[in-house]
Amino acid sequence: MATSRLAPQLHPTLLSRMAEARARTDAVLQMVPDSSVYDRPVPERHRLIFYLGHLEAFDWNLFGPVLALKSREPELDKLFAFGIDPIGDGLPTDTPDDWPSISRVQNYNQGVRTALDDALYAAGEAGSSVREIADGTLLNVAIEHRLMHAETLAYLLHNLPVGRKIAQGATLADLRPAPSPRQIAISAGIATLGQSRDLPDGFGWDNEFGSHQIEVPGFSVDAFPVTNHEYLKFVRAGGYLESSYWKPEDWEWKQRSGLAHPHFWKPRLNSFVAEPVTEWDFRAMFGTIPLPPSCPVYVTYAEASAFARWSGRKLPTEAQWHRAAYGAPDGSERPFPWGEAPPDWTRGNFHHQRWDPTPVAAHPSGASAFGVSDLIGNGWEWTSTEFGPLPGFESFPFYPGYSADFFDGKHFVMKGGSPRTDQSMLRRSFRNWFQPHYPHVYATFRCVEE
Repeated sequence: MATSRLAPQLHPTLLSRMAEARARTDAVLQMVPDSSVYDRPVPERHRLIFYLGHLEAFDWNLFGPVLALKSREPELDKLFAFGIDPIGDGLPTDTPDDWPSISRVQNYNQGVRTALDDALYAAGEAGSSVREIADGTLLNVAIEHRLMHAETLAYLLHNLPVGRKIAQGATLADLRPAPSPRQIAISAGIATLGQSRDLPDGFGWDNEFGSHQIEVPGFSVDAFPVTNHEYLKFVRAGGYLESSYWKPEDWEWKQRSGLAHPHFWKPRLNSFVAEPVTEWDFRAMFGTIPLPPSCPVYVTYAEASAFARWSGRKLPTEAQWHRAAYGAPDGSERPFPWGEAPPDWTRGNFHHQRWDPTPVAAHPSGASAFGVSDLIGNGWEWTSTEFGPLPGFESFPFYPGYSADFFDGKHFVMKGGSPRTDQSMLRRSFRNWFQPHYPHVYATFRCVEE
């Protein structure tokens, strides 16, 4: 791909990253054979055909107006513009016939890429007067949006039957024992959320601005995320049968959905013992394996909250999570839990390394200054903080609904990252969010005591 001179010190790198991001999503989509493109692996979401066209449509709708480009397929620009936020009981009712053919979408994608690449090169040659192009903001938005969808596609395909996707290797069972749970004392101190508009750390989404310091009283936190082994104790203790552990709205949802265990677990009756018992498997990306006891449990916010209540503890606030992850006993703060070094494979399970979680103690060099482990990667961690604006929030003028549409009291902040989170989004200020009853994402948690 040609580089541009929009900002010589910045944009060649961004254009290279754009090409890499395209390669990431192309590779994930190549796991979907044509016979599965119109499948809907998650009932609350669009069919996979939507994601085939959405990424290029997003880029076109982002860059097209500021580059004064004329659309060749305005119908597809609109059709593929927006996904679905899975809230409530309403499910999409479209049929495969409501969507265009695969070949038409592929031709659309190629046309969009060619037109945008040519226009960005031309804008670089002429010198763009559009600030968001000249400073690289729109390129960063396009790159990270695409990489977010590389992760979204991963969890969607996780829910696609193995025979409906093209496998990329076998999944091996990891039965090493879980580490003994323990809590680490976190001294009182400052937690800095977000980043400053005046001295930004780099690109950020609108909800990452501005910088906000919070005084956090002392507390204790789990050294590791809650493992499958620990969560199994809750299941066996009847945690899904006792309403007192659940908020009323969560209990109603659980009863209505028939939920009796985490979505990623699969019960298996062991009839080869004197008294048959239920044992558990884990639904990995490319097959079912015995439940790995030392890996983090993937659950909804509602399930995490119920476990915390059962154990007599709480989920951490966003500020508490920051203090445990980025703070230090001397009062300083770090860009990453382990310090200043950029993320690499020794620090955690992230950046498309694996399709499934690793044991929570597998990356000791990723621990924070307080000794809290497995904070970055391996599963987004739920906090008890409702997703909302930081002080001084301003919506992106070119994407006003990115965050503001979700400041509704129905979504909760998640921190850290998953196995499929790109390393560009491991910065301290990044905030993810989901609603409390959505079971499909790679989401785990740890508990605190105050």
